[in-house]
Amino acid sequence: MAVNPYQKYQQASVNTATPAELALMLYNGCLKFISLAKRAIEQSEVEKRNEYIQKSQDIIQEFMVTLNNDVAMSADLMRIYDFILRRLIDANTHSDLSALGEAESMVLDLRNTWKEMMANQKKLQVIGSER
Repeated sequence: MAVNPYQKYQQASVNTATPAELALMLYNGCLKFISLAKRAIEQSEVEKRNEYIQKSQDIIQEFMVTLNNDVAMSADLMRIYDFILRRLIDANTHSDLSALGEAESMVLDLRNTWKEMMANQKKLQVIGSER
């Protein structure tokens, strides 16, 4: 079976990514699946809606189970992830675009905060290497 070059590239990206980059990939994937679920709801495609929302739920659940409970803000993040998960379930159960929009907005905020943290971390590394 021939391997698609893009799939090869994606696999290499995942295999060589740092944990921070992997988290960013997961946030982006979650947002992609939420967007696809929105389209599925708008087009009354129940099976696709369910598939995409479940993929989003899987990503949020992965964040939940990998939280480091020794870090002070983990409890706050757990509450946020739990809320997002419940909104995704509501969106799936009731084809609720509003609930899906709430989940999307919160994941987008988390993703943007994560990107900012990564950028700040890189700046600190550059400053540290210049000394």
